[in-house]
Amino acid sequence: MGKKRLTKTIWTIGHSTLSLEEFLERVSDIDLIADVRRFPRSTRHPHFNGDALAAVKEYRWFEGLGGRRSGGGERHPAWRVPAFRAYAAYMETEPFRRALAELEAVAGKQRTAILCAEALWWRCHRRLLSDALVARGWTVLHLPRGEAHRLSPMARVDRNGMLIYDVEENSR
Repeated sequence: MGKKRLTKTIWTIGHSTLSLEEFLERVSDIDLIADVRRFPRSTRHPHFNGDALAAVKEYRWFEGLGGRRSGGGERHPAWRVPAFRAYAAYMETEPFRRALAELEAVAGKQRTAILCAEALWWRCHRRLLSDALVARGWTVLHLPRGEAHRLSPMARVDRNGMLIYDVEENSR
């Protein structure tokens, strides 16, 4: 396990079509892979199945942070993509908050990368998850370039600390 962390930094990565070797190279400085896929497996790329990853790197599946949610989202009209609206609504639930707290606890102790399948973080629920972490004081860096995440311009944090995606495009 990694050394005690001094900063609140977490990374994100999408495995896409990477080979296992390419993936391991990109996460060579990472201690823990935090899998945030709704289902921790890939039929096209079985080397990214949860059990296969656990055999080569410290690994944990965060089922409560998985994407592919449905319904809701009325409080988040700025998202045009229904899947993002649904995930934003899910972020208001107790299961999400518990899972996020678990992620923060482990990421506070070891270098952690959030894993999903989509290569482009901005086309993935990692975008919303990164917003939640940034709103809670974390630095989020998107691999492979280490690009720093900034809170989405359509987001605001309400008085209860919840993210709401309702900022109109013309008011940005």
